[in-house]
Amino acid sequence: MNVLSGELKRFIKDSTWIFAKTYATTWPHEYIVDERVDNSLFTDLAEHIDTFGYESEFYSTKQNYFDYDGDTYWHMGIIINRCPESETYTRRKADGRLPADNRDPKV
Repeated sequence: MNVLSGELKRFIKDSTWIFAKTYATTWPHEYIVDERVDNSLFTDLAEHIDTFGYESEFYSTKQNYFDYDGDTYWHMGIIINRCPESETYTRRKADGRLPADNRDPKV
């Protein structure tokens, strides 16, 4: 099922998301780290993103994304990230709102 379970919805809601200061002006987003949250639920959410998400681009790379409740989620190793759906690379590219510095950031 591509709908999040109640347990994963609570995990998302109750987790303390950290604002990514490094990319505040170019790619604002929030993240959680596996060692600071329930590791089992973290793994479940990452697997849900991989299983039920969709592939999309971020500059020259491909990434799996999952949209839920107005935000887009993706994971990279021990980190799960999220940003508003309106701020994804694909949406910003379509709207002509990419950062002035178009170099591929290492995120």
